Amino acid sequence: MKKNILLIGGSYGIGFEIALKLYSDHTIFIASRTSENLGNLEVTHIPYDAAKDEIDPSSLPERIDGFVYCPGSINLKPFKMLTPETFAEDMQINFMFLVKIIHKLLPRLQKSEQASLVFFSTVAVKIGMPFHTSIAAAKGAIEGFARALAAEYAPQFRVNVIAPSLTDTSLSKRLLSNDKKKELMDNRHPMKRIGQAEDIANIAKFLLSDDSNWITGQVIGVDGGMSTLNVS
Repeated sequence: MKKNILLIGGSYGIGFEIALKLYSDHTIFIASRTSENLGNLEVTHIPYDAAKDEIDPSSLPERIDGFVYCPGSINLKPFKMLTPETFAEDMQINFMFLVKIIHKLLPRLQKSEQASLVFFSTVAVKIGMPFHTSIAAAKGAIEGFARALAAEYAPQFRVNVIAPSLTDTSLSKRLLSNDKKKELMDNRHPMKRIGQAEDIANIAKFLLSDDSNWITGQVIGVDGGMSTLNVS
């Protein structure tokens, strides 16, 4: 069945890779600040900034079968250098804006035979990492919310979370700004490389498909083995 899938933030990085994998088989709506990377993709772009805008339901189909929330942050600093305002900002973009838009779209998700929702966390929620206090707190909120939402709305729709390790996207460019940094980050992972956007998009595509229709309330680590293996 051709599905209506909404990506919040899909014009670059992981969201764009997801759109690439889905647009030929489904009807894709991308709500994002920019559209310059979308090129000739047959998708509907909706100008949208999660920090400023309310999503306009009238620009969307009456039924939404798949939903992916991509906006996030990588704010890595020692705790003593992070202000309460920084924590609030990270919580807003990663979690509160997600809650706001899900609340708005709930009637459309409920019209699907079984909608699939995909959110993003981080490996740093499962394993403690220095300098990750703010982002781990915000993403941890997503994991708890996703499980509770999945329980409340099963079997009407499914909710799952992807928890990547470091992935080569524009968000992480400061951490991968030269070959030495990239080699160091590669070697931290048992698979000896950092993630690529396609690695994450492959799992998102699966979770949005009917092939995963018995999977809900899960946090799936896509992290090169970092969260479960010790090969040092």
